[in-house]
Amino acid sequence: MQFGNLFTAGGVVMWPLLGFSLLAVALIIERVRFWVKINNRQNRVVREVLQLYRLDNVVGALDKLQQNTDLPIARIFLAALELEEPTPEEFRLALESEAQAEIPLLKRFQNIFETIIGLAPLLGLLGTVLGLIASFASLNIGEVGGAKTTGVTGGISEALVSTASGLVVAIFTLLFANTFRGLYQRQIAWIQEYGGQLELLYRRRYERGEKSYAPTR
Repeated sequence: MQFGNLFTAGGVVMWPLLGFSLLAVALIIERVRFWVKINNRQNRVVREVLQLYRLDNVVGALDKLQQNTDLPIARIFLAALELEEPTPEEFRLALESEAQAEIPLLKRFQNIFETIIGLAPLLGLLGTVLGLIASFASLNIGEVGGAKTTGVTGGISEALVSTASGLVVAIFTLLFANTFRGLYQRQIAWIQEYGGQLELLYRRRYERGEKSYAPTR
């Protein structure tokens, strides 16, 4: 059966399923580009920034971060490093608050993916039910075994197309949605790890500054 015939056999629910599939593909492409960009550059940039800061080259670290403000971790670090002489507690709060602000970007489109995964199979099932209703409505009592029975059987098999289509859309979307969820969780772990390293370096630097200004007896 050709694609056009399959689409027609699925009934009216094939149109929203087509819309869901096109939307899912577009959002998946955007997320793939987003995560590829982060994974290719982030670790290298963060290591360079931490190394510069460890060598007390704060200006160089800030310049490096400002050159990579399209990365979430760079924006998180900048939010803390651009504060004027913060206490270690203020520094930590700046890191945590900016990390929370980046979470919606990292989880972007997750709700849409979950909606597609949930609705696509239900729409497919609805299409099958509607197809079965139409097929049995065309069958008259007393004509069992005739030509119309063959038509009803064929109509039932075609009506199942919508269920299969809904499952395909849901499974395809679920595969990528789970992949993006795993990338998000790993990203949160990296933010916590790198943020902790930066906070530790700042605390050491802050304590050295306090000791240098401490009165001597």
